[in-house]
Amino acid sequence: MFFILNDLQMHLDNFLLYCDSKNLSRKTLASYQQTLQLFLIFLERECKITSIDKVKSVHIRQYIRYLRERGKYTVVANEKSKEINYPDRRNDAGKKISDTTIANYLRNIKVFFNFLYKEREIKTNPCENIENIKPQRKKKPLLTREEIKKVLNAMDITTFHGYRTWIQTRLILDTGIRASECCALRPEHVDFDTKSILIENPKNKQQRYVYFSYKMSTDLKRWMKYRDRFSDSPYLFPTTRGTQLDVRNFERALREAGRKVGVEIHPHQLRNNFAKYYLLNGGDWVSLSRILGHSSVEVTQKAYLDFTDQEIGRKYQKHSPLSKLDI
Repeated sequence: MFFILNDLQMHLDNFLLYCDSKNLSRKTLASYQQTLQLFLIFLERECKITSIDKVKSVHIRQYIRYLRERGKYTVVANEKSKEINYPDRRNDAGKKISDTTIANYLRNIKVFFNFLYKEREIKTNPCENIENIKPQRKKKPLLTREEIKKVLNAMDITTFHGYRTWIQTRLILDTGIRASECCALRPEHVDFDTKSILIENPKNKQQRYVYFSYKMSTDLKRWMKYRDRFSDSPYLFPTTRGTQLDVRNFERALREAGRKVGVEIHPHQLRNNFAKYYLLNGGDWVSLSRILGHSSVEVTQKAYLDFTDQEIGRKYQKHSPLSKLDI
């Protein structure tokens, strides 16, 4: 691994130790580790900076420009990862880094320097006058009924892996749970009497309930009987070895099913479709926010207000005042 044996690395290690003490998720910790390590590499290689108090606003702005110019996977935080992941062989290697990704990088850098300033490790905060990047949100159209059927039909439900992916896909679409939450489910979390599932360790560290349909209830009962013939694992959707399914393996299986039938799909798209269909079918923002596990209704609205014109038209036809008044 490439280590920067200087003042910068020491402060990064201190910051990651602080994050670890806050019990942040592994995904969040990995994001901080990777993005900040890349930033420190830039500071040393391009700016010849090895001390944290030498970092100025101009260096952060230079880094944003550098990100926009260099392209994907041209620099890695861990040089040895090239021998494992072969980033240079990816189809999108060298392509433009999206504003959304750059905005995430900048957010992590700001969290880092805000921490250092609060801890009085630096006298001035170089991020103080750096404006956030506001990427233009692309409207994500709903998957059509036909597209969803195509993807589900592409899964080989005669195999354990295929059947598991089929059930998980339907469950996320029916409940709006995150893929990571789905992979962590245990049978005791499912209550068939109330048609509910207890989510014990979601992103915001708070328990919540989600609900499933009568159709999903039948699907889940069949899956549990099938699963019990192959595994005594404590997980609802285990691997064939009985261990917890890695969310990346589920994502890969879903994308592959979509690729076979020409449909671009990923787990968060299923969650997005659940939320939009819930609203289009007359659901309200407050109950949707609770189901999704968001901290507030505003967070939900910010995430799912990107309806296309066609979707707005459909919702209008369902709630047209003139049609409802019968006049």
